[in-house]
Amino acid sequence: MSKQIEILNLLIQENLISSEQLVKIKSQLDGGGKSIEDILLENKMINSEEFAKIKAGVFNLPYENLSEKKISEQALAVIPAEVAENYKIVCFDKSDKAIKVAVIDPDNFKAMEAVDFLAKEEKLSVEYYLVSNQSLKAAHKQYKTFGKEISSALEKRAEEEKEELKKTGKTEEKESTEITKSAPVSKIVSVIIRHAVEGGASDIHIEPLQNESRVRYRIDGILQTSLILPKNIHNAVIARIKVIANLKLDETRIPQDGRIRLNIEDREIDFRVSTLPLLGAEKVVMRILDVSKEAPTLEQLGFQGSGLKTILKNIKKTEGLLLVTGPTGSGKSTTLYSIINMINKEGINISTLEDPIEYQIKGANQSQAKPEIGYTFATGLRSLLRQDPDVIMVGEIRDAETAELAIHSALTGHFVLSTLHTINAVGAITRLIDMEVEPFLLGSTLNTVIAQRLGRKICLHCKVEAKIPKDYLNEIEKEIAEIPSDYLKEMIPGLDIAKLVFYKGKGCPRCNNSGYSGRLSVAEVLDINEKLQNMIIDGKSIIKMKDIKESQNFITLKQDGIIKVLQGITAMEEILRIISA
Repeated sequence: MSKQIEILNLLIQENLISSEQLVKIKSQLDGGGKSIEDILLENKMINSEEFAKIKAGVFNLPYENLSEKKISEQALAVIPAEVAENYKIVCFDKSDKAIKVAVIDPDNFKAMEAVDFLAKEEKLSVEYYLVSNQSLKAAHKQYKTFGKEISSALEKRAEEEKEELKKTGKTEEKESTEITKSAPVSKIVSVIIRHAVEGGASDIHIEPLQNESRVRYRIDGILQTSLILPKNIHNAVIARIKVIANLKLDETRIPQDGRIRLNIEDREIDFRVSTLPLLGAEKVVMRILDVSKEAPTLEQLGFQGSGLKTILKNIKKTEGLLLVTGPTGSGKSTTLYSIINMINKEGINISTLEDPIEYQIKGANQSQAKPEIGYTFATGLRSLLRQDPDVIMVGEIRDAETAELAIHSALTGHFVLSTLHTINAVGAITRLIDMEVEPFLLGSTLNTVIAQRLGRKICLHCKVEAKIPKDYLNEIEKEIAEIPSDYLKEMIPGLDIAKLVFYKGKGCPRCNNSGYSGRLSVAEVLDINEKLQNMIIDGKSIIKMKDIKESQNFITLKQDGIIKVLQGITAMEEILRIISA
């Protein structure tokens, strides 16, 4: 019996997959090109650690999880980093007589030979353990810690400056071209970028302070100081980034914008680079865009209940306008991508105009706006209309011209999706009328408005029950009273309002002791039904909450957030942080 069949049989025996899932796996295996593990993980049938345990049993090896294990430098030194990465192995424990080595592929005999050779040299016996791919990556990261890599590069940089001083006899600065070619400076920039990507950061800030240079990462929406560099290295780091972003090195008086594309851990990563002149130095902010990953589904983003039903109902329409509103960084574009993925079919022509293109959608015609050369959302939208589109996505409605074109596009048989900066869903109506969109046109075309924020999720690995302050409890009880009881029962089965349970993350290595890991959408979804359409057409730019609740089962941003608190997904402090009263 082959190992693959043994693994499938064990998965069935342990009730980790159903017979229906087994049929699906076998059909995908027959197509070739993918392993059982690839299929299981892609379809989220099992997590990587569960699969590793099953695989370990089949190969008769002990299982180990290295995700949170601190490996000693003595153990890591047994197998050089290059060998460990090449053969996908790592030594995670060492005694006087034996070493423990983690593998992900027990059939990789070359890896075993390499380990046996190294162990024989040291007169050590070898114990092999099977680990998951994710676990192995976590172990490999311990070869090079952030601080060590930066310290090493800074030492080399200091040595270069000493040598330069010896040669010239004075402390003249190097020419900018020489600075940017400096190996230590390149190393510092490379490490800063790589650790940001590995840490799941969305932005990198490199900013000059009075006596130092500070590097901060935005992770899960919060800026965290990750590194402090000597002030004398700041200009060299900025210069290196400007070189790889194709910006002008000698221009330090005005802001500049550029782009970088790098391959990091076999992923294509785009960086939007923005420089800003400050007093005596420049600041750089780099937005990180992983173009290789697929947009999550609406359910994965956190949409649920009546809001999700409203979106699913309205995206079946072939014309009209759907808007996503919220402040910068609230996940508007990601929501649009998720919707585009749902309606993306062979018989539909989807054209997008974006700035920037954050995800690549197979089959869609995605165009990058370039305002600096006159290719704006307004001019681009005119061109898109000549491309015979069924669905149009415009990155943002920024001005009256774009608003008018979007409305007319929706009126002439196209399904238009876009974003707008407003505080809540109903505010989109007022905003568009302020942009001089005719109320009768707006009422005839607008069908859905989604307002959202991004909140941090409680880390599942350190989640514990928690008590909350009395004022928080009063706030929750007040909002619960406004939510229909049937909806509450649907969202939180078995909810006892007299015995509410709350959770928090106490902090662990997996969440950098923050208590949070990952983010989700907190949203309100406004269905522009017949009653609201008539109110807009009649010129009522300000629609009251009473009118909305009478026309539909509407859940506000704060109410959706509180439901997610009661579901144990996030904490009340987080909801109050992202939503104003």
